Amino acid sequence: MGSITEPWVIAENGNGNGNAKGSSRELRHGRTAHNMSSSSLRKKSDLRLIQKVPCKTLKNILSNLQEVILGTKLTVLFLAVPLAIIANSYHYGRPWIFGLSLIGLTPLAERVSFLTEQLAFYTGPTVGGLLNATCGNATELIIAILALANNKVAVVKYSLLGSILSNLLLVLGSSLFFGGISNIRREQRFDRKQADVNFFLLLMGLLCHLMPLLFTYSANGEISTTIINKMSLTLSRASSIVMLIAYIAYLIFQLWTHRQLFEEQEDEDDAYDDEVTVEETPVIGFWSGFAWLVGMTLVIALLSEYVVATIEDASDSWGLSVSFISIILLPIVGNAAEHAGAIIFAFKNKLDISLGVALGSATQISLFVVPLSVIVAWIMGVNMDLNFNILETSSLAVAIIITAFTLQDGTSHYMKGLVLFLCYIIIAACFFVDQIPQKQPSGMGVGLQPKNNLGVFSA
Repeated sequence: MGSITEPWVIAENGNGNGNAKGSSRELRHGRTAHNMSSSSLRKKSDLRLIQKVPCKTLKNILSNLQEVILGTKLTVLFLAVPLAIIANSYHYGRPWIFGLSLIGLTPLAERVSFLTEQLAFYTGPTVGGLLNATCGNATELIIAILALANNKVAVVKYSLLGSILSNLLLVLGSSLFFGGISNIRREQRFDRKQADVNFFLLLMGLLCHLMPLLFTYSANGEISTTIINKMSLTLSRASSIVMLIAYIAYLIFQLWTHRQLFEEQEDEDDAYDDEVTVEETPVIGFWSGFAWLVGMTLVIALLSEYVVATIEDASDSWGLSVSFISIILLPIVGNAAEHAGAIIFAFKNKLDISLGVALGSATQISLFVVPLSVIVAWIMGVNMDLNFNILETSSLAVAIIITAFTLQDGTSHYMKGLVLFLCYIIIAACFFVDQIPQKQPSGMGVGLQPKNNLGVFSA
């Protein structure tokens, strides 16, 4: 593992060694597009005052606080974390608890990306990539597990579907639009190879969602609803195992056999290249980073619990359906930092990073978080299948297909981004106005109920 260089020593030596440029490429093997995207929201820490502190232990603590808490442009949003805890402790309005918790999750998600990148400096690029693959969507995974513990299957499905839709249409659409506007006099190009791999996997995930849904339409009147639900549940669990196997193969493909396809291409003449490779040495120690990562994860779990517990109250108070809040608001606010970073790099004509963020995150949720949620629900004794109902599954299918067509020629302009963004607006409007009673998206035959009433489901 090697010795750990203290942050203030790094600052005194100019934050790098003589051959930093030459060694940056290997270090960047452990940096995914998510890491690079989040790095655009970080601030360079000024450690001159901390260097004057005589006590080494105190100096260590202060430098870590400086790097972890104050080292992001989203620092002010950390205030929402204690406010959410205070609001919950003193039983303030539950919609306030929901809103504050949602805001507090934004900087925490960005800091988790920062900490996984720091640990990658010590663990090596491969383990670092695996760590990011596990923690990259920690917020969605934690919310899903807590919602399953409360038997809120619909909230799980809606929030995960919303994350995929927001990445494919909102994030990618905004990136292509603003990138096209800022580079209107130059052609924006990107490597299609990485995008093709992600679309193959997304289409496989879509197939796994379609099969349980088609059971409900292919069955004749002689087959009872109970048998159909049992078939759907069994197929969904088997499909989830297959999806996890595909995700493991994807990690091997990305981190070992075809790693070069997922690396951002270096350009010596690019004026923005120094901003992508600015961090070439760790700024905190391994055990400090590990402790901070554990602490951040626990806080995310606490706020996620608040979100799950108060989502119905926020729905009633704000006059918005739980489906709209879960599909639209949760992904937008929870992943705001990552989304902003993708747009910033599109401004800089670095579309490979923007596509890596949007498509990589969508693939990770589709092939890792969704099937893992089904397996975890199975272990918990909760019946969750992959039947997301016709409206939700159709939205997912259209999002994948239109995004694939948009990126098929390896070039981009603002019109492509505008169309994707407008498609997201149409889908958001659909869930905003949808009040049609329908079978709940647990897929387990709970009958016809209003979509606003998504609290607890019976098996």
